[in-house]
Amino acid sequence: MAQADNKPFIIVGGGIGGLGAALGLAQKGFAVHVLEQASEFKEIGAGIQLGPNVFTPFKKLGLRERILEDVAIPTGLEMRDALTGDLITRMPLGDDLTRRFGDTYAVIHRADLQAIILEACQKMKNITLETQARVLDFEDKGGEVVVTMEDGRIITGCAMIGADGLWSKTRQKIVGDGKPRVSGHIAYRAVLKREDVPEDLWKPDVVLWAGPRTHLVHYPLRRGELYNLVAVFHSDHYSEGWDQAGDPALLHAHFKGQVPQVLRMLEKIDVWKMWVLCDREPVKNWSQGRATLIGDAAHPMLQYLAQGACMALEDAVCLAEKIEAKPDDIPGALLDYQNARYLRTARVQLMARVYGDVYHARGPIAELRDNMLKGRTPEQAIEGIAWLYGGG
Repeated sequence: MAQADNKPFIIVGGGIGGLGAALGLAQKGFAVHVLEQASEFKEIGAGIQLGPNVFTPFKKLGLRERILEDVAIPTGLEMRDALTGDLITRMPLGDDLTRRFGDTYAVIHRADLQAIILEACQKMKNITLETQARVLDFEDKGGEVVVTMEDGRIITGCAMIGADGLWSKTRQKIVGDGKPRVSGHIAYRAVLKREDVPEDLWKPDVVLWAGPRTHLVHYPLRRGELYNLVAVFHSDHYSEGWDQAGDPALLHAHFKGQVPQVLRMLEKIDVWKMWVLCDREPVKNWSQGRATLIGDAAHPMLQYLAQGACMALEDAVCLAEKIEAKPDDIPGALLDYQNARYLRTARVQLMARVYGDVYHARGPIAELRDNMLKGRTPEQAIEGIAWLYGGG
């Protein structure tokens, strides 16, 4: 099924969410034009976690088996006290989790995931992929959307989908809520080769070391060939971007006094990349006429539930399905998509903040956290996350 006037859906942004939406729409017969302002389709970042909920979008996009070729499958999610080394809680990620939610839990390099989706898009004749394409503005003309490019071109489409991330310019035209909310947390990330990780520190699990106003998380990537590290601490520093150099001295100062396992892992890194963690207040009005938003442009969230990319891909398939159901009423389809998604994504946005507070607890609050979580059975741990991994 294709749109009657054959004007394409214009997608602003060629990250994981934008390419996922392009693939979903193209597979249903729609023409798509993706505008990426960078010189190439390339993800900045390192590892991301793939909860069982995102494997439903992968199946619908026909990508599940291909993605499983490049992932690492952890054996569990483990939380430890960074001051004592004690195990706080562990959720197994084996057959019990798969039976409960219908699929596995995996971790993947962000660049690998985007490359798989990009490759699938490149095979679709009804997708136009354009780089170095900076959008200045768009206007909903009622029967079409007109996009103005920095180079002076005018591109006309049947709708505009803003997939331009946390600092989305398309969002400001629709929502108009200014700059993102600064959380007061900074993340440093790095990737080690498998052989550079001391044997006694390498684990197949996703391990989180919870400290006072800090945490370190690490896990294998790319079939176990790499090891991903993310260290987070509280700071009032603010800057835009995802790929700035981090000061190792500042990092070590915040993690001073933690267990040797944490400090030894941090010492293995010579070069860190850092970013300031931001989100926004949840909204329900991210669609307007023939324009809508997906992913971080619609509902940016802190990383504490590891769901940013997962939510963007859930958005992508939902959007394609709603448009397929109402191809002659694009504004109605975009509202249907928004209404199907805003409560689920709002819950993830808010709960990500809560999880950040839990990870970074200090003093008696940390003791209360530990006492509560240590009493959980594996079955209770799995049920506690069913609202998320069960797909809503």
